[in-house]
Amino acid sequence: MLWKIIVSALLLIFAFPNFNLSFLAFIGFIPLFFAIENKSPKKVFLISYITGLIFYIGVLYWLYHVTVIGLIVLCLYLALYFGIFGVIISRFGILSAPIAWIILEYIQAHLFIMGFGWALLGYSQYRNIPLIQIADFSGVYGVSFVVMMVNVAIWHVIARMRSSRSNLKKKIASSAFGLLAMTSLILIASYTYGFFRLNERHGANSVKVSVIQGNIPQELKWDTEAQDMIIEKYIALTKMSAFDNPDLIIWPETSFPGFFEIDKEITDKVLNLAKDIKIPILVGINTEKDRKYFNSAGLISSQGKFIDKYDKIHLVPFGEYVPFSNKFPALHKLVLGELGEFTPGYEFKIFSIGHRAESIELKFAVLICFEDIFSELSRKFVKNGAKFLIVITNDAWHGKSGAAYQHAANSVFRAIENRTPIVRCANTGYSCFIDSRGRIYDSVEEKSAHLFVTGYKTSEVNF
Repeated sequence: MLWKIIVSALLLIFAFPNFNLSFLAFIGFIPLFFAIENKSPKKVFLISYITGLIFYIGVLYWLYHVTVIGLIVLCLYLALYFGIFGVIISRFGILSAPIAWIILEYIQAHLFIMGFGWALLGYSQYRNIPLIQIADFSGVYGVSFVVMMVNVAIWHVIARMRSSRSNLKKKIASSAFGLLAMTSLILIASYTYGFFRLNERHGANSVKVSVIQGNIPQELKWDTEAQDMIIEKYIALTKMSAFDNPDLIIWPETSFPGFFEIDKEITDKVLNLAKDIKIPILVGINTEKDRKYFNSAGLISSQGKFIDKYDKIHLVPFGEYVPFSNKFPALHKLVLGELGEFTPGYEFKIFSIGHRAESIELKFAVLICFEDIFSELSRKFVKNGAKFLIVITNDAWHGKSGAAYQHAANSVFRAIENRTPIVRCANTGYSCFIDSRGRIYDSVEEKSAHLFVTGYKTSEVNF
């Protein structure tokens, strides 16, 4: 039984980045299904829970760079969903697995303060471009449903082959044939729809965008002695990208090494830079107003004027703020020490810039840090008029791990769900361009490496 638990967890781990063996997700639950056969509810829960715990530790291991305790607590919590899943399918039959799984995924992504919609089963398929086109009407949960359906169908076939009693074999054979037929039809329909959407024509409009990957070590980002080095590095990269004549140049989350407008000397350097190159720059900044602090994205015009900003709406619990700290002040000190909290924004800001060659307005919105894991945010921005989305983030915390690619998988799905291109700009990578079909077609890289490299990339964004 133990080997089944380990095999199931490993198959699922290898389906996600950095391994990217996505096909393993289609068989990853089969050992678990056999492990819980004819077991009591308590044993089913324990077996499923341990499988989930191994899986989440294997996928989210990179969190140890930030907090070992946080990694353990989070994995212990997320494994509960595996445990509950096992009990449900044990009680109602494995045929209930696809529906039970996506319901639990949805709860996981929305429950409590923020939910945690990371490493959902469907995200393992972010490179399986034809299949994931169904996300434009089903979201990532539809892809998870299809993957789980395949697991269940294959399990039924194997169960039929293992059966020795003729009456049971006949019963299983009949149900397995029906399930196989249904699963095959769903797969055919999904891929047919996918190829149809992939062959549709792209939008007629385009914008040229440059992303700057400064590759600033996390330990230097808030070192006051490193401010000049950081700002000069971004200025140099920005001037190089300006030769490509883009409509917009993007810096990553919190790339500005201080508080914008308050630290006047380095603020003026950025304003003068935009004026000199005559290109708008979107900068990840920290801002302050009425003793409230914001994680923001600021737009500077080609005339060197600070036009507007977007304040991050969905903050990171225990990183950017401490839940319930207003009622329990000691909790804030325990988690953040003497550091202040960020205040969430409330406005779904739509930015607008002019086109370099045509007299049209280009409207876009910005998602900061992990906001792209929340499909509702992206949908709201697009509904408000954004023609393309920009994700600025800093994944330097997580080292050279699968975290940056797991994060990018979320953006791939947001692009498909909204049929909107997405530009990702990250401090240490993965900075890339994603079209409205979810295809990653360009990126900052050096000798095929995307992470912890310094550079910039300019590319056309069609919408």
